[in-house]
Amino acid sequence: MRDKYIEDQKSGLFTGRLNRREFITSMVAAGVALPTALSLSNTVMAATPQSGGHFRLGYGHGSTTDSLDPATTENSMMTGVNYGYAQCLTEVDSDGNLIPELAESYESADGKTWIFAIRQGVEFHNGKTLGPEDVIASLQHHMGEESKSAAKGLLTSIVSMKADGNNVVIELDAPDAGFPFIVSDYHLLIFPSMDGKVDALAGIGTGPYKLENFEAGVRAEFSRAANYWKAGRQHFDSLEFLALVDTTARQNAVMNGDVDAATRMDPKTVALLARVPTLNILEQAGTLHYTFPMRLDVAPFDNHDLRMAVKYAINRQELVDKILLGHGVVGNDHPISTANQYHAGDLPQREFDPDKVRHYVKKAGMEGATIQLSASDAAFAGAVDAAQLIKASAAQGGLNIDVVREPSDGYWSNVWNKKGWCACYLGGRPTEDWMFKSAYVADTEWNDTAWRETDGAKKFNELVLQGRAELDDAKRRGIYAECQQLISDDGGAVVPMFANHIHAVSKKVATPDQVAGNWEADGHKACERWWFA
Repeated sequence: MRDKYIEDQKSGLFTGRLNRREFITSMVAAGVALPTALSLSNTVMAATPQSGGHFRLGYGHGSTTDSLDPATTENSMMTGVNYGYAQCLTEVDSDGNLIPELAESYESADGKTWIFAIRQGVEFHNGKTLGPEDVIASLQHHMGEESKSAAKGLLTSIVSMKADGNNVVIELDAPDAGFPFIVSDYHLLIFPSMDGKVDALAGIGTGPYKLENFEAGVRAEFSRAANYWKAGRQHFDSLEFLALVDTTARQNAVMNGDVDAATRMDPKTVALLARVPTLNILEQAGTLHYTFPMRLDVAPFDNHDLRMAVKYAINRQELVDKILLGHGVVGNDHPISTANQYHAGDLPQREFDPDKVRHYVKKAGMEGATIQLSASDAAFAGAVDAAQLIKASAAQGGLNIDVVREPSDGYWSNVWNKKGWCACYLGGRPTEDWMFKSAYVADTEWNDTAWRETDGAKKFNELVLQGRAELDDAKRRGIYAECQQLISDDGGAVVPMFANHIHAVSKKVATPDQVAGNWEADGHKACERWWFA
């Protein structure tokens, strides 16, 4: 009984129901010695979110070609910016569960017709009250034949959208049990509408902070938004996100106190950073994976035998050991991690095999030829070194690779999704269908392997539709296992490793006990979940 009372009082101090004096008095009254009561109060107060301060976060991405239009968002810096000032219908919480955001609730009787009850009393930063019309116009921004949105493929199943009172009713062309996950995607921000249209470049949303200044590839600055609707969030007075693409510059910035936290720490420096007395290392496993996509619409990667030669030429364990230094696990040339529900763990792990490399090089008619691999540490810390390791292991099987070191600035606009073979990263997605729709189905702009026309690709696209509508768990598992097999054996994706999110965070910054692993920076929600201790 006494223990329960103490826990209740601690909860009261944490939530603000009790002040520190009241808490200590209650503890002494319960028979707790004064020194112990003081210690308990200090512990609780240290874990209690405090308001105030200017939070500076250094991101490992950012480019001068970045735009506020979320349809074009293609790196983590802009994902953080998106979630700083705007929001989606749903969000993924720190435990990986889907929860309502601007939708107060969502439901469907058949998985085909989804009803989203729009949260009432929410204001955009321009003073407009959120309504169903804003949701419809914001989603339509990514739809239509002329759309070039990276999220277009996520919404192709939508047949119609309409307002019904305070609800938005979305009709799909087939049942999709995972559709509420889709509308949490960082591209699908909800903006204020006028005459059925949204201004995607205005930087106006419903998020915890108001965007005050945006310099592409440099910084984004925010101030605390008035009348924010989420209780217990939005702890900082202001924010500043900095694009620190250079790994050394990012590391120095957090060590010197020029930023309060930094993402994408190089595994090679983690041990050094851990010894810095002002820093904590925050590491989280998740769905982040590093890739080397080969585009099937760029010769010679349209040749299946060459693609197989490349896949057998990669020593995955060496990359995990030397690039990640153990801060991750090997991949199997598909994007579904062990964190996903339907990970196909029984698929044979592809291993480095110089004899098979020689076999497929000869079969492809590529003996003596050289292929190019473009890389930049803009893709991930150690990407250029990883490319050099791939070159060395491939040479053991007679496959010649020329590593092209690309500039960091403009990498995502000029190299990725354009050149035949390059380094890349993908944050992964909580569900298999969402991952496939984001980067592998035929109609997504982010199909960076251009895997669309082979028999395997066509079969894959059919299976994705089947899996989306299948409500039987065992059948869905079998469908998604076959999808992973097709990507691995036929597609252009090389997925050698899944990496942990590694951050360096000032000891002045406090975080919740549970930090999200779906994206870096606490699911890119650090701006509203973290605080200064």
